[in-house]
Amino acid sequence: MPLKEYREKRDFKKTGEPEGGGTEAGGIGKIFVVQEHQASHHHFDLRLERDGVLVSFAVPKSIPVKPGEKKLAVRTEDHPLEYADFEGTIPEGEYGAGEVTIWDKGLYEPLVWADDKIEVVMKGDKLAGRYVLVRFKKAGEKDWLLLKAKDE
Repeated sequence: MPLKEYREKRDFKKTGEPEGGGTEAGGIGKIFVVQEHQASHHHFDLRLERDGVLVSFAVPKSIPVKPGEKKLAVRTEDHPLEYADFEGTIPEGEYGAGEVTIWDKGLYEPLVWADDKIEVVMKGDKLAGRYVLVRFKKAGEKDWLLLKAKDE
């Protein structure tokens, strides 16, 4: 079950987050979404559509926008595709409690998708161009670096 961890962390009777399971990839391309999350620690969530789910990373500081800029990105549980449209308040006492808003959304083109490197071209309103995620092995199993690459 690809969304098992996601579902185990949430009480869908209390939160407005989508449970998932109803949406298939629409065939229009790979979607991405960046959600600003005003939780116990303000951060951004980068989500990339892959194999029927949103592969997710929490980015604690901000999303890099200048070439060469690097930010920590922590791999989190996969989210359902429906989460790409989610905005709202996760109630106090629930996992991820706080306000979620969509910061940017669009399509991406995958260039490389490997165990230790993901390279994509983003096509959104705020994010455009090449972005690279590389596993940050020294820091920990779930830690990656997200960087804005120079566009060729």
